[in-house]
Amino acid sequence: MPVPAGSSSALEFTLPEPLAAIATCPGDPGYEAVRHTYTRPGSPAAVLRVRNERDIGAALAFARQEHVPLTVRSGGHGISGRSTNDGGLVIDLSLLASVTVLDAESGLVRVGAGARWGDVAAALAPHGLAVSSGDTGDVGVGGLATAGGIGLMSRRYGLTVDHMRAAELVLADGSPVRTDDLHDPDLFWAVRGAGANFGVATAFEFHASSVEGVCVDVSLYDASDTAAALTRWGEAVEASPREVTSFLTLVTGPGGRPVAQAMTVYAGTDLEAADRAVRNLRSAGPLLHNRLSATSYHRLVPAGHQPQRAQQPLSVVRSGLLHRLDTAVTEAIASVAEAAGIVQLRSVGGEVNDMPAAAMAYAHRSQNFSLMAATVPALANELDQRWEALTPHVDGLYLSFETRTGIRQLRDAFPGPVLPRLIALKAHYDPEHRFDNNFALPTGPA
Repeated sequence: MPVPAGSSSALEFTLPEPLAAIATCPGDPGYEAVRHTYTRPGSPAAVLRVRNERDIGAALAFARQEHVPLTVRSGGHGISGRSTNDGGLVIDLSLLASVTVLDAESGLVRVGAGARWGDVAAALAPHGLAVSSGDTGDVGVGGLATAGGIGLMSRRYGLTVDHMRAAELVLADGSPVRTDDLHDPDLFWAVRGAGANFGVATAFEFHASSVEGVCVDVSLYDASDTAAALTRWGEAVEASPREVTSFLTLVTGPGGRPVAQAMTVYAGTDLEAADRAVRNLRSAGPLLHNRLSATSYHRLVPAGHQPQRAQQPLSVVRSGLLHRLDTAVTEAIASVAEAAGIVQLRSVGGEVNDMPAAAMAYAHRSQNFSLMAATVPALANELDQRWEALTPHVDGLYLSFETRTGIRQLRDAFPGPVLPRLIALKAHYDPEHRFDNNFALPTGPA
């Protein structure tokens, strides 16, 4: 089957029949729905909706033989936009979306890498189970589960990767593997934080937590004194019990007024206890609106597949992890906000920091906040200049919230001995660096 190249590539190739049978190509019905991600346009020559490990192995072999660019897509929701390309192949995992409760009593569940977290939450809810998994139900399981998973219940239940018990992958040579603490433990260590570099994940086993429900407090503040509001919010978060996880977003309100919205989740169903636990967070700034309600976790991250769009305007993203939000830090963040379309702080700490730093490739276990700032390409230089004032205070980054891919970002994402260990494992599991589209590990010492 001849496959024309994407609009920005001169590459052309012919798919063998087994791959042609699962391919969506330019001109095919449905191509427009699968060519892009949520943040980046793409013109892949073929999107392969793989059905099993055999399909993945065939796609990997063909891409290697024909020197075709290769991208893996779980949900396509990633801020980096790296799950599409121009003129190459996209391995689309959306058909590998089963959710199975293996043992309701212990909370052991098996989840396909192509499932969406909202679907996972809905499937686990009848069993009183949940896995903390980001803030949007439309996010794909594979991307988040191999990067970290800073979610709306992180301070109570930790990161998504902290609950992973096993992973199933197809390696670069096409061989399927199952890895856990007893089988290929080095690979299992790497998958939890750097998994996109080591294979195509097909499924995971997680230990889901027993979650009866949550209380959600939504507060809107006047953030005209942005630095002061951020400092007060940060102090309130750190003083809160672990049941409290809060995400604060800075945006420009009507008339250009800085506005902050905090969505705070209390892991539990007692509204009075939740009210006491989050009360201090409401004083971060002049309160414009507040609402506290009880709900289920699956309603908090509802299922639903949004249509993929050609491009979001805020496609330049910076990430940093912070220990404290003192005045020097919040003044720098306030400056960053002037060049950013959106700034978001996510609270971590709590249960996240109970995990030993050496337990997995995601090693950031002392910070209390994750910072993300996004802007349009025209303001990228200004954002970077303002971001430099934060550099002395930043300790690491969350790679899924970073669009730069240089060695500096890798060192920040994988600190100390983590990056050299990943490089050594990469040489063993993917010596030809087939899985470098997401973030490329160096071929030698970093």
